[in-house]
Amino acid sequence: MKRHLDCPCGKHIEGEDEDDLVKKVEAHLVEEHPDHHYSRDEILMVAY
Repeated sequence: MKRHLDCPCGKHIEGEDEDDLVKKVEAHLVEEHPDHHYSRDEILMVAY
């Protein structure tokens, strides 16, 4: 199960599980990168 993602901006995001990670990454994107939109599969592809 993937629970970590390092955004290219330098922010490390960690979730309790994949669903939580995706929610946190989506929230980060809205706040910090509003012009970037990624699907769940795209987020999990770069997560570890």
